[in-house]
Amino acid sequence: MFIGHFGVGFGAKAAAPKTSLGTLFLASQFVDLLWPTLLLVGAERVRIAPDITRVTPLDFEFYPISHSLVAAIGWGMLFALGYQGTKRYPRGASVLGLTVVSHWLLDLIVHRPDLPLVPGSGVKVGLGLWSSLPGTLIVEMGIFVAGAVLYLRNTRARNAIGKWALWVLIIFLVAVSLSNLFGPPPPNVKTLAWVGQSQWLLILWGYWVDRHRRAVC
Repeated sequence: MFIGHFGVGFGAKAAAPKTSLGTLFLASQFVDLLWPTLLLVGAERVRIAPDITRVTPLDFEFYPISHSLVAAIGWGMLFALGYQGTKRYPRGASVLGLTVVSHWLLDLIVHRPDLPLVPGSGVKVGLGLWSSLPGTLIVEMGIFVAGAVLYLRNTRARNAIGKWALWVLIIFLVAVSLSNLFGPPPPNVKTLAWVGQSQWLLILWGYWVDRHRRAVC
């Protein structure tokens, strides 16, 4: 799951109009921004396994800090508390907390049974949609399109940047998603982790877009 998470970030703007799209992106991808850092320091593990599913070439061996249900709930609570402490916007804080947790719920749909419920527990879950490429495309793109439509309906461009930077962002996210689905597997885990870190540029892009748009809800 990649583009679906950004779809949730887009759509959450309708529920928290005062919260920047960049912050909503950060919440929706918080787990997958934490994960590559943990890979680089050796705290979590993944193996490149090209034929493990029809969609992703990754065998997630150990990632309870970033991808267990309990950890996701904890990260969501911390994110919400941090936002509330700085912005004093309870509605936005609640939406952001739920958005962080939504990452795990979306991953549950696509992953093999490799998502831990509790750190240290052997109980792992996953519905395995990644076994179907058409199913993955329909679900991920459906979530993304729904979220983008919500964002477009609930914001208006202040200027040309607000219009065109948004559309370029949407097209870029679709292109990256298709590249992930149909491109070659990463050459090694270190490269995968650094590519994962590049998602911070998408967060900054979200802040830039939102600064040139206004909420209408």
